[in-house]
Amino acid sequence: MRFDVITLFPDFLRQCADIGVVGRARERGLVQVEAWNPRDYAGGNYRRVDERPFGGGPGMLMLIEPLRACIAAARADGGPAPPAVPLIHLSPQGERLTQATVRRLAALPRLLLLCGRYEGIDERLVAREVDEEISIGDYVLSGGELAAAVLIDAIGRLQEGALNDVGSAAQDSFEDGLLDCPHYTRSESEGTTGVPEVLLSGDHAAIRRWRRQQSLGRTWLRRPDLLARATLGKEDRALLDAFRRDWLAARKLPGS
Repeated sequence: MRFDVITLFPDFLRQCADIGVVGRARERGLVQVEAWNPRDYAGGNYRRVDERPFGGGPGMLMLIEPLRACIAAARADGGPAPPAVPLIHLSPQGERLTQATVRRLAALPRLLLLCGRYEGIDERLVAREVDEEISIGDYVLSGGELAAAVLIDAIGRLQEGALNDVGSAAQDSFEDGLLDCPHYTRSESEGTTGVPEVLLSGDHAAIRRWRRQQSLGRTWLRRPDLLARATLGKEDRALLDAFRRDWLAARKLPGS
């Protein structure tokens, strides 16, 4: 999987790509991250990449010409033919990033990521060049670099061989539309204090049911919007009903 990132801060993206799971994936040849600076394609002595917007107002916009030249250079640098490489604009106006989108993009061989700065990018370039706009949340960042790093991490870890345990990704939150269950480790200071007995039982079927129930229950408590979209079978509904009864009973006031 190759990522080409259009950014005014290429060193930031390179540093992010050197650590953690993505860093290991790069070392294993599973992920390639290339950063491209529009300033290298700007004209004039000052290599300007921004200009005031028509109509006035605060802030500056990124210019079309250096961005267009930078995108063209990135597209031409090996890999599939240009039409096969989607250009994604990281923008608060984009569609909210979900795990389903991550899985869809992870199946592609290459992505171009466009990081805006200042007040944004000239809309004409967005209309002509961008294939998809993605937002990582309903808030505003100083630029698209952090969002690009998030997307690279989310996609990079799904590449085959990126994770040391092939089953790790399948158990993550959102993979099946639900939040993950709680986990407990073998702590020297805590021992087994506070660990649910079922996890100590060695009964793998019971452990599987408990984890599924906790996943359903946590989603019900914390993200009911996800639960409303999930497709639940008979066993899931029974587990969730039992979780709800136990949760409500535990919080019932004495004498109520």
